[in-house]
Amino acid sequence: MPTRLSNYFLRTLREDPADAEVASHKLLVRAGYIRRQAPGIFAWLPIGLRVKEKIERVIREEMTAAGAHEVHFPALLPREPYEATNRWTEYGDGLFRLQDRKGGDYLLAPTHEEVFTLLVKDLYSSYKDLPLAIYQIQDKYRDEARPRAGLLRGREFTMKDAYSFDYTDAGLDASYQAQRDAYERIFTRLGLEYVIVKADAGAMGGSKSEEFLHPTPVGEDTFVRSAGGYAANVEAFTTIAPEPIPFDGLPEPKVLPSPNTPTIATLVDLANAEYPRPDGRAWTAADTLKNVVLALTHLDGTREVVVVGIPGDREIDDKRVEVAFAPAAVEAATDDDFKNHPGLVKGYIGPWSADGAVLGSESSTGIRYFLDPRVVSGTEWITGANLDEQHVFGLVAGRDFTADGTVEAANVREGDPAPDGSGPVELARGMEIGHVFQLGRKYAEVLGLKVLDENGKLVTVTMGSYGIGVTRILAIIAELNNDDKGLIWPPQVAPFDVEVLAMGKDAAAFDAAETIVGDLETSGFDVLYDDRPKLSPGVKFADAELVGIPKIVIAGRGVAEGVVEVWDRRSGDRATVPIDGVVEALRG
Repeated sequence: MPTRLSNYFLRTLREDPADAEVASHKLLVRAGYIRRQAPGIFAWLPIGLRVKEKIERVIREEMTAAGAHEVHFPALLPREPYEATNRWTEYGDGLFRLQDRKGGDYLLAPTHEEVFTLLVKDLYSSYKDLPLAIYQIQDKYRDEARPRAGLLRGREFTMKDAYSFDYTDAGLDASYQAQRDAYERIFTRLGLEYVIVKADAGAMGGSKSEEFLHPTPVGEDTFVRSAGGYAANVEAFTTIAPEPIPFDGLPEPKVLPSPNTPTIATLVDLANAEYPRPDGRAWTAADTLKNVVLALTHLDGTREVVVVGIPGDREIDDKRVEVAFAPAAVEAATDDDFKNHPGLVKGYIGPWSADGAVLGSESSTGIRYFLDPRVVSGTEWITGANLDEQHVFGLVAGRDFTADGTVEAANVREGDPAPDGSGPVELARGMEIGHVFQLGRKYAEVLGLKVLDENGKLVTVTMGSYGIGVTRILAIIAELNNDDKGLIWPPQVAPFDVEVLAMGKDAAAFDAAETIVGDLETSGFDVLYDDRPKLSPGVKFADAELVGIPKIVIAGRGVAEGVVEVWDRRSGDRATVPIDGVVEALRG
C-alpha cells in the first residue's frame, strides 16, 4: 500500500528552529523527521525512522557478512559491572546516574563493554567456542555539557557496537581486520567519504585504536594527514623528538632584568632590544620556554598542580593535554593554586632559579615538571627565573634542569613532520562516524572472562570493540545532501524511492496519479503519494523539495495530453513522459 500524505503523520515547518546551528538540524526538524524534546534529545517521527532503518539495514547486512550475531541489551544497567572496571568513576560527569526506589545505583549506558563481557563469560568456557563476534544497535546516553548541532552531538543517540572475543592475539588481529573491512564497506555503501586515523583509546582502554572520520568543516575533531598516507587525530599524534645536543663548553645561564614581560611576545621584543644574540640572529618565540601551570583533579578527588614546559611558539592543546594526563581532569591553575604555591611567580615561571630551587617531584617544590618532546638535552632557552620581572638566558636542558617526563601537550601545526617519516602534515576537520579498538584483555581480566585452551589451561580472552554512530551518520548524510530548498536524500537511504504529486483540482490528475502509484507499487517502488486535496501546487512543491525524496512524479495539466513530469531532485533534470512510461523512466 502506498503511503498517502492525506493521512500520514507528517507536518513540515516553514521556519528554522531557533536553536538549530547546522543545516542537518534545521532541515530534519523542518521536514518532519525529528522533534526536539530537550537539549540533545529528539523524538523520531515516522519518516525519520524510515531513513534510520535504511542505515541500520546496511549495517546489519555487513555485520552478518563479517560473521557477527545481533543481540540487544537494556540501556538501564546496574552500577556493579562499571564499578568493577572503574568506569563508574572514570566517566565523571558524562554519565547519567540514577537510583531505584530501594536506593540501588543504576546508569544509562554510554557503552556496553562490561555487560557484553559478562554475557560471554556466563555462556562460554572453551576455546572451541571462539572466535565470537556479537553486536547490537542500541541507544546510548552521555550527559554532554554542550549538546549541539542536532543529531551530530546529542545526549541520547543510536549506536551499533560490536565486540569480538578470541583467545589468542593472532585471533584478535583477524577479528579486528574483519570488522575494519566491514566498516569500509558500510561507509562506501552509504556514500560517505572517510579517513581512517590513528586515535587515542580514551576511557575505552586497550591498545590499537582507529577512528573513521568524515572530513567536514562542521566536524568537531581535528586530524592530521600527510601526502605519504599518515593520518591521526591530534590527540594521537606523536612528536618527533630531535637528537640530544652536546652541551660541553656552553656558558652558564644568566639572570637578566625583564620588566613588563609577562607574555612571550613582550619577552621576545625586550630580548631583541636589550640582549641581542651574539650571532646576529633575532630572538624568536621558538627560543623561549613557556611554562604552563595546570591543575589535575585525580579520581580520588585530590588536586595536584603541575607545570608543563613547551616551546614558546606553541600553545597548549586542550584535547592533547587531557589525553596526556588522563584519567585525571585537567584545567588551568586558579589564583588559589598560585597562592598555595608561592614559589610560582606568575608570568615569570621557570624550571630553575639562581638560588638553586628547581621544579620537579624530587625537588624542594614537589611540583611535578613535564616537558614537550622537542625540549631535549643540550637545547638552550630563555625562560622565567622564578623572580618577578626577571628571566634567565642560556638555560640548558639536561644540564641546568630536568623533568619528571615528557607529555604531548602542545598544539600540532601545519608542516610538522609525520612520525612515520611520510612528510609534513596538514590539518583538517572531521566528524567521527566509526571507531574500532583492540581492547585486549582489559575488561576480560577484570571481569574474569577466561576459557580453557587446547591444553586445558585457563586463558584470559582478548577482545575488540567496534562502534558506529547510526544517528550521527544520518545527520551527516543530511548535511551533505541538501540545497536551499530542502533535503535531497541519496537513493540508498531515502525514506521512499519516489514521491507522486497530484496537482490542481482536476479529478483527472488525481486519477492519473492513482494509476501511476499502483504501477510503481506493483513494480517494487516504495511510494509516497501527495494526495492532499485543495492544496496549491506551490505548497506541494515546497513540501516535496523540503522532504527530499530523490525522484518526484508530477501529475498536473499534462495529464490531459497523457503525460506527466518526472523530476530527478539530485541532478535537477526534468523529463516529460507518458503516464504508462513512468516505471520505465524511473528504472532508466
